[in-house]
Amino acid sequence: MLKMNPRILLAAAALVTWPFIVPAQSNSPETARPLYPDYPSETPANLVPVTGSFDYSRRDVMIPMRDGVHLHTIILVPKGATHAPILLTRTPYNADQLTSHAASSHLGPILYGYDNATDVIVEGGYIRVVEDIRGRYGSEGDFVMNRPIHGTQNPTPVDEATDTYDTIDWLIKNIPETNGKVGILGISYDGFLPLMALVHPHPALKVSVPMNPMVDGWMGDDWFHNGAFRQQNMPYIYEQEGTRGGGFLGASGNSAWWTSTFDDYDLYMRAGSAGELGREHGMEQVGFWNKLLAHPAYDAFWSDQAVDKVLADYYAHNPMDVPILLVHSLWDQEDIYGALAVYKAIQPLDKAKDKVFLILGPWHHGQEIEDAASLGAIRFGSDTGTWFRQNVLRPFLDHYLKDDAPSDAQVAHVTAFETGVNRWQQLPAWPTDPARKPLYLQAGFKLSFTAPGASKDSAGAATGSGSSMNPEHKEFDEYVSDPAKPVPFRARPSQPVGYDPPLTWPQWLVDDQREASGRTDVLTYTSDVLTAPVHIMGKPLVHLAASTSGTDSDWVVKLIDVYPDEVAGQPDLGGYQLPIAMDIFRGRYRESLAKPEPITPNKPLLYPFALPAANHVFLPGHRIMVQVQSSWFPLYDRNPQTFVPNIFWARPGDYQKATQRIYHTPGEASAIELPIVADK
Repeated sequence: MLKMNPRILLAAAALVTWPFIVPAQSNSPETARPLYPDYPSETPANLVPVTGSFDYSRRDVMIPMRDGVHLHTIILVPKGATHAPILLTRTPYNADQLTSHAASSHLGPILYGYDNATDVIVEGGYIRVVEDIRGRYGSEGDFVMNRPIHGTQNPTPVDEATDTYDTIDWLIKNIPETNGKVGILGISYDGFLPLMALVHPHPALKVSVPMNPMVDGWMGDDWFHNGAFRQQNMPYIYEQEGTRGGGFLGASGNSAWWTSTFDDYDLYMRAGSAGELGREHGMEQVGFWNKLLAHPAYDAFWSDQAVDKVLADYYAHNPMDVPILLVHSLWDQEDIYGALAVYKAIQPLDKAKDKVFLILGPWHHGQEIEDAASLGAIRFGSDTGTWFRQNVLRPFLDHYLKDDAPSDAQVAHVTAFETGVNRWQQLPAWPTDPARKPLYLQAGFKLSFTAPGASKDSAGAATGSGSSMNPEHKEFDEYVSDPAKPVPFRARPSQPVGYDPPLTWPQWLVDDQREASGRTDVLTYTSDVLTAPVHIMGKPLVHLAASTSGTDSDWVVKLIDVYPDEVAGQPDLGGYQLPIAMDIFRGRYRESLAKPEPITPNKPLLYPFALPAANHVFLPGHRIMVQVQSSWFPLYDRNPQTFVPNIFWARPGDYQKATQRIYHTPGEASAIELPIVADK
């Protein structure tokens, strides 16, 4: 190959390129020239859809609040509407998305999905309004999780009550098609907001429908249950507060929670504590997370903003002007505490007995606006969601919001679905403090209405013979709780929180409990086969006489309906262990919810706490079961079983095995007090 001197090559290159060197162009207006001919964009500056064929008009507005902040609001007006009432939902979950479930010229398809009772809205001819709350999506201002009412926890002059008032005031003055009457409704966080609207309400607010509302985040709704932290809600917190446009309906990019495992059980175990997992995800950047870390006990931060307490105080000094329909799901896997807590707090203050209404349905969280003929493997014999919307929700709304509505709404003060027998009841009131009958945990892993040590002849008829009189009587049953191997709250792999298939999060409260009943760290007590129905209505109360070899402990108690070994027509229910009421209690709060204390090791102590309300019939041929365990993972964070000041920051060495004992002696009897009612 011919080789040339590099210097000759460089010189030749210079000679070739020199004539084509172009001087730098001036940036002055006089000399600037386009580098290519004018070639305009094909995208219009503002695309205006042609909507003349639509059966609704869509208006996108920014509504001013009293402090100058503007809130993004979508208004959907049915074509030809006149003198129409308004149904308002305020949300942190994106008003655009909640009103754009489909690309359609028809109102029904665009609303069909969360958080719209579509058939009621469309068939009723309502004007639909959905608003982003301050700090979320298209709205201005700052976001605060469950922003408290103005007061000790909120020094600003604005809150969700004032924002609702200002929104309603603008709507009735700027929507010419309305009759000036407004109802507010919503589910979950959107259900919390109709409760806030009741404080100093706008005169045009005629009705409020909180469905599955967030009410008390520590006692039994989203963040804690009786002091145990619901750590599987950490992704919600991260996505909801991480960015203005993040949230559970569709977080992406930096706002999306990330994981390195398919099984949530592994994710939370590897981190150790919830605090450490938060640190690994950078959650210290998120304001609400820091509040959780600082307030693990039920201090003033929680009690001051508990909505049931807020409304009880408000109605103690102000008239109850706005009718309210509280909607409760009996298997609400997220907010099973709130609606009934509000009912208990304000129903006695309804002096005229014409403002507080309640419905309890056999649903998961928010299922009342969907098809609700079944939940998991459990069938209800009819579409209970459609029945509720057509027979309760629509008549209730029409009565208070329509100019030509009938004078009588024909809605009972309490409408309750009776699970087990699958029928609706109409009641004058819900029993908030019913009479109860103890169902005792007995030796030999039996259950009986007979107290330990009592005569066999006194056994309750529901459990047959006196199974408590076991010849091998022991004072207690025991198990070893190992934080290194916590009891899964459902069959692994543990799924994250989510509603879209293949996720089955909405069904976990009706999961078959057989897998847990076979573990050595779960105690299982069972009645004899029932010979007569047992109907409970209200909250079962746990009285657990227990000891631990540690200095802290969690106690999980489950009340279960055990199906017969074979079920005709539905063989998969043979022997099914259906949860009726389950909850957890963190032992450090036995003496005080606000001031945790260590547990004295190996000393029998009484742990009283309530299970969620039920309205259920245990049928003849079934059995009643109670399970007791000390972890429910990864839904709840692990108790280290060694007392530490703040479990969020428990260290690996703090997690220790403990021997747990459940007592069933005359002086230290464990029982669940059942709110048994006699059916007529």
